Amino acid sequence: MILALCGSLRAVSSNRAALEACALLAPVTIFDGIDKLPHFNPDLDRDPLPEKVTELRRLIGECDRLLISSPEYAHGMAGSLKNALDWLVSSVEFPETKVTLINTSPRATHALAQLCKVLTTMSAEMTETVTLPLLGKSLDAGGIVADPELSAILSAALKG
Repeated sequence: MILALCGSLRAVSSNRAALEACALLAPVTIFDGIDKLPHFNPDLDRDPLPEKVTELRRLIGECDRLLISSPEYAHGMAGSLKNALDWLVSSVEFPETKVTLINTSPRATHALAQLCKVLTTMSAEMTETVTLPLLGKSLDAGGIVADPELSAILSAALKG
């Protein structure tokens, strides 16, 4: 199974659309609870874990690969995504997880660099980073899949 995490909480997000497009092209499960994870607190990182944390860790343990797409805010990764990753730091499920990053804006390089550093520190196996040029385009998942260039980029990443 391929699991996807979206760092954007926006209702209409190019990052979410990219992951939904992946789900149209391959069996991808998008974790729909990133906004329901409690703020990370080491005091809570013990049994019983918060329900959404347990669900996220279970899905990470079951996945063959993790896709992450996140916006860049003030030259950094989205706080919601960082919070989710913080909940995975001490988990036994995360180390050696294969991770593919999807960048939807060629200008968003700082968040990508931060993500790579954090994920490498967490012992992820970084597979590749894909840039999907969606900046200035208002495409939903269907529009991305219908575009031959964009669809080819995602299809290649999903096969990798």
